[in-house]
Amino acid sequence: MIQVNEEPLDWHEGMTVRDILRAKNYRFPMLIIHVNGLLIPKPDYDTTTVPDSAVVQVIHLISGG
Repeated sequence: MIQVNEEPLDWHEGMTVRDILRAKNYRFPMLIIHVNGLLIPKPDYDTTTVPDSAVVQVIHLISGG
């Protein structure tokens, strides 16, 4: 089990950041993601695995004028 924005999510071996985004249906193009406090660059979403019991923060950036 992991925590994504303080909500539990079932974990599986080999789970990536991209898997989390799909599971939570996050489609917003401008996201900041931290796994256990470590910033994950967007090019690494498909290759960064998330350990069991991880704390994941997904922040939606909003811009405007």
